[in-house]
Amino acid sequence: MPGFRSTSAFLAVLAAGLTGCGMHRDIPDRAAFEAFDSSSTYSRSFDHSPAQTCEAARRALLSQGFVVGRAEADIVEARKYFQQDESHEQVEFRAVCMPQLRGDQQTVVFVNAVQDRYALRKSNTSASLGVSALGSVSLPIGSSEDSLVKVASETLQDDTFYKRFFAVLERFLPEHVERPAPRTAATQPALFPMPQYPQPQPAELAPEPAPAATEALPAPPPL
Repeated sequence: MPGFRSTSAFLAVLAAGLTGCGMHRDIPDRAAFEAFDSSSTYSRSFDHSPAQTCEAARRALLSQGFVVGRAEADIVEARKYFQQDESHEQVEFRAVCMPQLRGDQQTVVFVNAVQDRYALRKSNTSASLGVSALGSVSLPIGSSEDSLVKVASETLQDDTFYKRFFAVLERFLPEHVERPAPRTAATQPALFPMPQYPQPQPAELAPEPAPAATEALPAPPPL
């Protein structure tokens, strides 16, 4: 019976261990959760117009060696490449300029930078040799090809990184600030717009014919 008790105890411990592994298997080891806090890491407000601010963002990225792939009045996208030994890194930067909804400043800039990491991988190649009796036979040959494979991708969250970008952006803002023209009664949209119909025009009257000339009657004889 001692052997039976030891076997039962071993099975109980093994079952408890398997149950624990099953419980922890559903929980990921590493999970990313978004905080959605009120920090201003990815946004900043400016007094200039959206077009002026995005142009300053384009110049700021060009001054730091970025290659601009898209530049419009409200969005700028650029890339920069880095090489460290056998690791290749790429930073993709995006800035979006939108009108400010509240406050005195008229533009808010949203920025986002994603860093991709590539590694050099070697892949062996094989060649096929045709034999009449055996058909096609694949023989390994000691040649390899190098290729870059993406191994990581991460959104940059360093507050200092974005602060430096906004500081460079401010240097390229022009002195003149564009302001939208104030709305007047003519440009203010109507609350209930009414369709405009053409007004009827009075018809042109035909000229009246001139009265016919009447013959003068002779004067009556004197009495």
